[in-house]
Amino acid sequence: MQAETESSLLSPTEAPAARVLNAHGQAAAVLVCEHASRFIPAALNGLELDDVAARSHAAWDIGALDLAIELMGALDAPLVHARVSRLVYDCNRPPERWDSMPQVSEVFDVPGNRNLSEAQRAGRVREIYKPFRDLLSETLDSCSEPPTLITLHSFTPVYKGKRRDVELGILHDRDDRAARVMLKNTGGSGLKTALNEPYAAVDGVTHTLREHGVRRGIPNVMIEVRNDLIDTPAGVNRLAGILTPVLDQTIAAFSSKRAGDQA
Repeated sequence: MQAETESSLLSPTEAPAARVLNAHGQAAAVLVCEHASRFIPAALNGLELDDVAARSHAAWDIGALDLAIELMGALDAPLVHARVSRLVYDCNRPPERWDSMPQVSEVFDVPGNRNLSEAQRAGRVREIYKPFRDLLSETLDSCSEPPTLITLHSFTPVYKGKRRDVELGILHDRDDRAARVMLKNTGGSGLKTALNEPYAAVDGVTHTLREHGVRRGIPNVMIEVRNDLIDTPAGVNRLAGILTPVLDQTIAAFSSKRAGDQA
């Protein structure tokens, strides 16, 4: 008999919960996409979501993984991404946060997250969050020099009925070094850019930066792109073209290798 604390969320064909691409990339940076997928394991019966909710921005960051993959290639950086919907477990939240397994996300109810037992919550932490966290830690540890940590997200143009005009958000936690450099470098991007918009650390959205960047003392920044700009291949290609030189300059500002090359 299976113990109550055990979990069978992911079948062998559904695993792993997280993956690293371009693990040996040479850039002094690691890219992260916590909300890359809307996949829900079969064992959870779709969290009882309707089709609109299951395909919405509540389930994943639309276009974020496509953009991350383009930037991965352009920068030659490793990319760590989650493979399970954030409605199952939000890998940018610590286990103790209520919204790590939300019962409501914006206007969408998540019936499959109601009345979760401690064992069920522990199972999701063990099978989804811990593998993601461990893989990201291992990837950062394998870098030949302290990297810049860059997390990639997208946000909906309309949130709870309110239109968002900002197109590119640059977010930071306690360490604002990389965010300030990046903000300076976006001057000619043509995008409506803002610091700590449409979210900020006070909203509880910088867990990955804090856990893996601030604690290590490495530069770190969170990028938010409005998802109507990256919901097509052409849009992804355009934004990758804009962000690549911006990120390249930001990474270079903290890279000991680049400093050595220029000495």
